[in-house]
Amino acid sequence: MNHTMNSSDKVISEFLIHISEEKGFSKHTIAAYKYDLNCFLSFLMEYDTNIAMDLNKVDRSCIRHFLAKELENALSSKTTARRLASIKSFFKYLKQTGKVEDNPSIHVKTPKVEKKIPTFIQENKINELMNMPDRTTMIGKRDHAMLELFYATGIRLSELVGLNIGSVDHSNNLIKVLGKGNKERIIPFGDKAKDAIETYLNSRGSGWSSKPNTPLFTSQNDKRISARTVQQRLRQYLQSILGGKKGASPHTLRHTFGTHLLDNDADIRSIQELLGHSSISSTQIYTKVNPQKIKKIYKKAHPHAS
Repeated sequence: MNHTMNSSDKVISEFLIHISEEKGFSKHTIAAYKYDLNCFLSFLMEYDTNIAMDLNKVDRSCIRHFLAKELENALSSKTTARRLASIKSFFKYLKQTGKVEDNPSIHVKTPKVEKKIPTFIQENKINELMNMPDRTTMIGKRDHAMLELFYATGIRLSELVGLNIGSVDHSNNLIKVLGKGNKERIIPFGDKAKDAIETYLNSRGSGWSSKPNTPLFTSQNDKRISARTVQQRLRQYLQSILGGKKGASPHTLRHTFGTHLLDNDADIRSIQELLGHSSISSTQIYTKVNPQKIKKIYKKAHPHAS
């Protein structure tokens, strides 16, 4: 049995190296693939050791059983859909490299993922949010700068943490961000965010002339701030503004950015580009937040609307 897990582990390791080198996936994505495939392997060992010993014996029914079990374990359809996506990629790779004869996952349908309408902050609450950090302290100045930058640009948590002083073109109010799939994008930001960052950098004894690879946001030990610290620090402010609603995270500010742009007549393709969405369907979630707005845009733009 150990031999089985070891040989399967070996194939999984080869696959993970493949997606890391060929596809340029992030560490976070690769860790998710690894976790999903290990869950599937554990299931196979319980389901039928003969199948686990020979991945050629995996069939559609086996994959469907796995997904059903995951849903029974109260996993969300979103997570189950991700599990299946990992299995599909894995078997596609196995087929391409001749390790299996057929790809059993091709005809397995993805569970329907309910797209939740995102939580966002009303425009009239933004100033209140920005005034919450205690700006007499350096940590308060940093928190304020992070809030302003999140709201000004809609960047992801991982993108903010990865920013360096050299990522900011302060003369032109632009930041260069490395997003999902190592895709680079340039995002404008306003003077409020710029002023907040400058105030924070000055209090830290840094400035725009610091070495370009200096982290833009640091923790108290002068090391790059961690994603966890950002989440913990900002959650308190966001929960207070949202009245303790669930979903208070830096992503709330990303949703707020998208929603406010749409509310103020931005074109959905431009919002897609600014958010770094590879698919327009991800951006269209914002049209659900405000269907009246979409009707208004339609009436204004379509010749036969009225």
